[in-house]
Amino acid sequence: MNQTDNNASSLGNGLSSRQVAMISIAGIIGAGLFVGSSSAIAMAGPAILISYAITGLMVLVIMRMLGEMAVLHPDSGSFSTYATKAIGPWAGFTIGWLYWWFWVLIIPVEAIAGANILNAYVPEIPAWLFTVAIMVLLTITNLFNVKSFGEFEFWFSIVKVAAIIAFIVIGIVAVTGHLPTSSISGVSRLWDHGGFMPHGFGAVLSGVLITIFSFFGAEIVTIAAAESDNPAEQIRRSNGLVVYRIALFYILSIFLVVSLVGWNDAGLKTQGTFQYALSQLNIPGAKLMVDIVVFVAVCSCMNSGLYTASRMLYSLGTRGDAPARMCRVSKGNVPRIAVLSSTLAGFVGCFANYAFPGKVFDFLLSTTGAIALIVYLVVAISQLRMRFALQRQGIEPEFRMWLFPWLTLATIAVIVAVLGYMFVSEQYRYETLMTAAVTLIMLGCGLYTTRGRKADLVGAAQSHLRKPAYQTTK
Repeated sequence: MNQTDNNASSLGNGLSSRQVAMISIAGIIGAGLFVGSSSAIAMAGPAILISYAITGLMVLVIMRMLGEMAVLHPDSGSFSTYATKAIGPWAGFTIGWLYWWFWVLIIPVEAIAGANILNAYVPEIPAWLFTVAIMVLLTITNLFNVKSFGEFEFWFSIVKVAAIIAFIVIGIVAVTGHLPTSSISGVSRLWDHGGFMPHGFGAVLSGVLITIFSFFGAEIVTIAAAESDNPAEQIRRSNGLVVYRIALFYILSIFLVVSLVGWNDAGLKTQGTFQYALSQLNIPGAKLMVDIVVFVAVCSCMNSGLYTASRMLYSLGTRGDAPARMCRVSKGNVPRIAVLSSTLAGFVGCFANYAFPGKVFDFLLSTTGAIALIVYLVVAISQLRMRFALQRQGIEPEFRMWLFPWLTLATIAVIVAVLGYMFVSEQYRYETLMTAAVTLIMLGCGLYTTRGRKADLVGAAQSHLRKPAYQTTK
């Protein structure tokens, strides 16, 4: 099937402004913040705040680059489509399939995590049955129409945002010494246990490698916005909120955690970040409350992952990089075959986990270790090339990247340096090599499948000129 420039119209525009807004606000809030952040804190101590700030800055810059391209050309394939235009069809093929691969492996991870939470409260029902139930339920929500996905994600996001805000309020009250259930106050724990940077700056850099995967998913809004009434405006608005989301949800909440409890307290790793902090403040029902929020967070991540994987598969189909049947849509404008294909891949992952515990699935999951960084690298290179192509025609986008091209080039250099560090580090070398192996396989398939096709930078610029909704200044 030939490449289609109007993916959004084929899929429809069923997502409302409030749904896209909430997806953009809560898109980066997952179980990694509520539970997984404890590992990052244990690695870097209170200085993990620097790690989150560095990672947040990188994500902020990447989202600005992606926003520049997405405002010009809203597309369900997002950065995969832009890579096709700016670098070449082989690049769009490779990064699109890598992204799909990432999410169809994350889907079972989240389903299994949610099932384990339910199984802890209802041990009579086996965990695998809960896994199947969660997978089936969220698949159904993605099959009817995009409004079903949007509505589920809207309420999932409401719960996550409310939970973060409630924790921040409780934390501020506790730090200022006004919480009646606790005697903990002040921020002396930021330096009382070996100093602010107990393991040195090297640990801060290692913390960046953990925290970066917590932020992965922020780009989903550029995919979802393509199915809304005014994609360009939604993307502009969501980009403006990125810095506030990072500052509020991550940096402030983690600041309160490391202020309230010692970074080396054993309970942080055994109970999870927020649960342990709340239990130390003697908040009644802390475990149940956090379990509910984490369950909602993993369901939200799985819901978004299934949606994103199916839309990427649909976009690959429209460009001839996946079977043509993947871009068939139902009466509700849903690519059902793409949804079911992504779900089936997720079920295979679940089966591998339960049939061969600690073996096959762990090996597959290791192949996703550096995909986030590869996606960010491709976004930066695509934006660099596409912006230069526009400038050669005397065009400047209205919504554009800051300090171009120097900040884009600096970002590329940082990402390459981080990937290099992962390769030489014993802790991350295995995952980096596994990701490299999968990337090379996808690249080989991409070069073979797209042979003879060329990048269309000029066409991208001209399509920009043909769309009066996306204004330009010369």
